[in-house]
Amino acid sequence: MTTTGRRALLTAGIAAAAATALPGCTAAEEPGPRKPGAAEVEAERVARAEAALRLRSVTASRSLLERYDAALAAHPALAPRLTPLRRSVAAHVKALGEGGTTVRPATAAPSPTATATASAGATASASASARPAPSPAPVAADPRTALNELAAAERTTSDTHTAALVTAPPEYARLLASVAAAGAAHAYLLTEGARA
Repeated sequence: MTTTGRRALLTAGIAAAAATALPGCTAAEEPGPRKPGAAEVEAERVARAEAALRLRSVTASRSLLERYDAALAAHPALAPRLTPLRRSVAAHVKALGEGGTTVRPATAAPSPTATATASAGATASASASARPAPSPAPVAADPRTALNELAAAERTTSDTHTAALVTAPPEYARLLASVAAAGAAHAYLLTEGARA
């Protein structure tokens, strides 16, 4: 075999190897949508559920806090009795909202369902922020009735937190249980505790 023949053979071999290797390399290096794995999808679902749970819990406690503010505004003479309970509810609002989960979507291109859900959520958030927050229920003119209504609101909020225990992650469930128990104690102090 001549030198020219060997060169031609080598050149042809290198060209063939490059032709088969390069398309594989370029296909692997091209960025494209990556389909998320089952674990990533499940982690995202759990994070979204926890974020929604936290939002519901904080909203329930914040509504209760607004009821306290309305009762204090309507009956300033009840301040010595209501102020410590109001401070406790304010601490619950803060604790329930701390450590909120930030949901990051999986790296795949969003599915039409996920996009529709995200747009619906964004629309709902935008419309919720555009309209004024609902004002708390009117406070009764009679102080004793106002205390009974506030106790009923405490029980309702406590029941809401207790119901959420079923789906809450363990650490958040412990916090919800504690807040629910405190709400039950507040309801007692607002009604039965005053008679003792």
